[in-house]
Amino acid sequence: MPNSNPAPTRTNVIDPELLSILRCPLTLSALHQEGDWLIAEQGGLRYPVRDGIPVMLMEEATLPPGVTLAQLKEQYKR
Repeated sequence: MPNSNPAPTRTNVIDPELLSILRCPLTLSALHQEGDWLIAEQGGLRYPVRDGIPVMLMEEATLPPGVTLAQLKEQYKR
């Protein structure tokens, strides 16, 4: 059975110290790395890591299945 969360490529591994301070721009929750993605602990948004750089833009985020950006914005509005 193939692994659905492959290990990040060597160039895409985020330094643990940097990862500890990064937050989801929408939910402000901590992130963890799965493969070439940073996943928000709340909301489940997935942000890509490209060439070792986290792309923390809402326009680049992948939403969880069945959830719209409008729903998440309403849920986490500040």
